[in-house]
Amino acid sequence: MKKIALTLFFCGFTLIVKSQNLTEQVQKPSVEKSIFGIQTGFAGLWVYNEFKLSRQVALRTEFGLEAYDNDDFYPDAGFLLATVISLEPRWYYNLKKRKNKSKRIDNNSGNFFALKTSFHSDDLLIKFGNDSDVKIVNDLSIIPTWGIRRNIGKYFNYETGVGVGYIHYFSENSGFEKDEGEVAINLHLRIGYQF
Repeated sequence: MKKIALTLFFCGFTLIVKSQNLTEQVQKPSVEKSIFGIQTGFAGLWVYNEFKLSRQVALRTEFGLEAYDNDDFYPDAGFLLATVISLEPRWYYNLKKRKNKSKRIDNNSGNFFALKTSFHSDDLLIKFGNDSDVKIVNDLSIIPTWGIRRNIGKYFNYETGVGVGYIHYFSENSGFEKDEGEVAINLHLRIGYQF
């Protein structure tokens, strides 16, 4: 009788120990809690932070300097780098699929849809032309974007995206007759470093 009781006790103990690992196996893939880094591309340099809002959604905030086309308002301005502040909710929609295929999802590596909202300001302007009185017209753009983000090693990443949206120029505030708006395109290819 003692042998049967000991056998049942050890079998039961084994089942209890096995059940402790079950919670680790059912963890769902998720974006990172917070990531911070810098990126550069064809048209500028940006510092960013992505903050987790839900399992698949992150809010990206970005501050940078990027090339600015000023020909519509100041044709003699030359090449300009203007400050840009962006707020961009991103939905990383394929994290589960990537994890099931044993692909990396760390550092928010995946495909995403985003609503990129950017504001260019003349508060800080780097001028490369002859005219020291160059100004820019502040603008606000809202562009739905599809993109991908992938990691290169542990700290480096690259990102590409494309989208079409709307840009509004606050030209009346700069002394022009009225504000203007037009179709805007977001086409970017960036490489970055994550801290």
